[in-house]
Amino acid sequence: MHTSQMLAGPAVVFLSLTWSTYQSLAVPQIGECGLSCSQGFDCKSRVSRNIFNSFCRQPPTSMSPSVLEALKLTTAMKCAPHEGCSLVLRVQASLILHDSLRGLEACSMNLDTQETQCQNVRVSRASRRRQVGRQLQVHFDCFEVSVAQSLYVTLRTVPHFCGVQLDQQYHVEDCRDEDVGRNVPVCFVEKFSYWVDRSRKVILVQVPEAPGAPDYYVRLCLKWFTCEDVGAPVRVTVNRMSRTVSLPYSQELPCLCLEGWSATPDAVRMQACPFEDETEALWDAIRYHPGDQALSWEPACPVSGHVSLCWRPGPGALCHSLEHSGRPAHGRVQYLLVDAQPQLCLKFSTSRGFRVRCPFQERGFQAWKMTVQPAASQGHLRVTFFSPSAAHFQVHLCHQRKSWAPACRPVLGATALPSASGDFMADPAVAFVNIPRDEACVPNTCIQGWRTDVLFSAPQQLCDLQCTATQGTAD
Repeated sequence: MHTSQMLAGPAVVFLSLTWSTYQSLAVPQIGECGLSCSQGFDCKSRVSRNIFNSFCRQPPTSMSPSVLEALKLTTAMKCAPHEGCSLVLRVQASLILHDSLRGLEACSMNLDTQETQCQNVRVSRASRRRQVGRQLQVHFDCFEVSVAQSLYVTLRTVPHFCGVQLDQQYHVEDCRDEDVGRNVPVCFVEKFSYWVDRSRKVILVQVPEAPGAPDYYVRLCLKWFTCEDVGAPVRVTVNRMSRTVSLPYSQELPCLCLEGWSATPDAVRMQACPFEDETEALWDAIRYHPGDQALSWEPACPVSGHVSLCWRPGPGALCHSLEHSGRPAHGRVQYLLVDAQPQLCLKFSTSRGFRVRCPFQERGFQAWKMTVQPAASQGHLRVTFFSPSAAHFQVHLCHQRKSWAPACRPVLGATALPSASGDFMADPAVAFVNIPRDEACVPNTCIQGWRTDVLFSAPQQLCDLQCTATQGTAD
């Protein structure tokens, strides 16, 4: 699973996958690791001790910031007969050779242990003189890595020039990958088994048993970039009578995983995620805070994509996105000053699917209402707004269209009505506006009421008025 970030240079397309997606491509096998450069270049590599040197020099004015063109990372297996395979990281890089450059340096840091290893690739002086301005491609695969490691790889020039750098995070395949699981010895250990008791909300784990095997740990965790503890790990000792462990859980989340490993240094951790296809709990993580009228969504699992507020005129209707409400779906999303209307919804378009949730359709939320009646002045209709609290409103006249949101224009802001008692529950009419009857009583025309003292509001509307003595109510 790869996440790439390019700090400089032309656009390079990398594959970006969500946390639950694994490579379908086969992991290649190699006999020996080594170095190769573009034809015509004389290169040598060596282990670098100048690990992540933070000192840099300003690049020459003649050097483009995009002199480093691309960085691509893949996993390979270094295999020996009768000994199985170990994993190595293959680094492919390209740059445009400048007369100030002597080569490049790639460093890989293990994000769990902070251990770093670097390779320095130098181009001979004769090659540099002949090949200035040409593209140099470097392939080397001598970075030793382990199953399921999380790495941070940096590519820099030699000498290191400020701002000329490419970075990439990389996740080494784990034992669930078919090629790795079949060829890497640490994956040959027996895997735990489990079953879910939904009525009791527990996961029962059967720990593998083998003569002379060490103690074993199992735990529940939420899988983000790493797997975060949900409760303490349970240690299953060698002399334990039962090899079955009961782990309680509170929610069925797609990122809730089981993790098991032997009580030995650097043991491979086996994972299984029983609810990885069950996403409903993610969309229900919506909270409303009446005090500051804030609507928030904070999923318990990592999600990538887009979130927006939208207006749904009725059940099953298309939900029209509200302007300026689009947000990236990374972590917590919050909207301030939101009108608690049943027609106001959250629309999710993410890596885990498309959903619409309308949190204010539940009972307990007191929404404002709009009515249309004949006005006292001839030739007009009166639009009246009723609200359980003080509010400001505006009326729009809209022309309905088959496939798009109505085309609307504002008419007038509503005039506030004084409340004699100050009790909005006893005297809920708070504002009104009179509109010309001949403009409102036109086929395919709607009257929309909007609240204007909040940042995000969904309208109420009445359409195709017959303009009889009694009109209607929107709710």
